[in-house]
Amino acid sequence: QVQLVESGGGLVQAGGSLRLSCAASGRTFSSYVMGWFRQAPGKEREFVAAISWSSGRTYNPAFMKGRFTISRDNAKNTVYLQIDSLKPEDTAVYYCAARTDRQALFGSWGQGTQVIVSS
Repeated sequence: QVQLVESGGGLVQAGGSLRLSCAASGRTFSSYVMGWFRQAPGKEREFVAAISWSSGRTYNPAFMKGRFTISRDNAKNTVYLQIDSLKPEDTAVYYCAARTDRQALFGSWGQGTQVIVSS
């Protein structure tokens, strides 16, 4: 069973940076795609970024490019999300997710890590 544990969230001032971590266990992840999503209060969950564990290829929605960078450390089975130039509208719970490269939907989720950006 896939287990995902996020960390690195917190309270940060606008303009600052954070690096979120997602420690993955329970599987060999070479055929997985790992993703980051976020959900702000009262809003739908939205896709932030994804990365292919095997190739390292990354995916971002156009409006997420530039400030959000996803990366992975194969040796540590950890995926990261670097967020730069934080804005108050980035305040949300950030979730790590996983799917195999044959699945269309992300089926495994972490518990989330809260990011609060103060103005």
